[in-house]
Amino acid sequence: MATESNKDVFLDGFRKLLKEQWQADVRLKAGDSDERTGAISAHKLVLVARSKVFKNILETDGCKASANLETVTLSEMKHEELEALVDFMYSPDGSISFESLKKHDRSLYLAADKYEIPHLRDLCRIHLISSLKSSNALDILELAQIPFDKALNDAAFTTIKNNISTIASSAEFKLFVVNHPNLSVEIMKEALTQKRYVVIASGGFRKKISWRLYLS
Repeated sequence: MATESNKDVFLDGFRKLLKEQWQADVRLKAGDSDERTGAISAHKLVLVARSKVFKNILETDGCKASANLETVTLSEMKHEELEALVDFMYSPDGSISFESLKKHDRSLYLAADKYEIPHLRDLCRIHLISSLKSSNALDILELAQIPFDKALNDAAFTTIKNNISTIASSAEFKLFVVNHPNLSVEIMKEALTQKRYVVIASGGFRKKISWRLYLS
């Protein structure tokens, strides 16, 4: 049976604090938390060290004056997503599991922006870009607008252009056009200015021609 090295024990100290809830002085509650899931006990010093927004929240007069264990509700997150966020904040080396990213990349990306945790946002962006495909490119393009993220936006746009024939005929794109007309126009401009090859039938022969259309 493998034993932890002294370095492992040292680096895992923060996560041990979280697991044992030693001297926890704040509780974090998700929007869907109930009696079964409850709240997550945490430590103000860790949250403040990781997030400027948490620092501002916990420095408010209400939090300072409270003699009870303060509860902060993150209403936009589900309990499982909040668990992943807190686990990352206690990470000794700034890493996050692939499983957490696979399940919660979008919600963690948005949380990283809202609570000003740039490193987490970087990790989520890398994962989102690596997972881009025709079936999720529109969703990720939409995500890249709130707030605008050029790297994520450009990667999603490229995927859409490369798969425009599939995406443009999908039900998802029809809904996207309604919700994001300006982005939809940009997508179609790019699609129409690309060099395309079409095959037409003429006099019993099939002839390949190229065409280029430009929108003014």
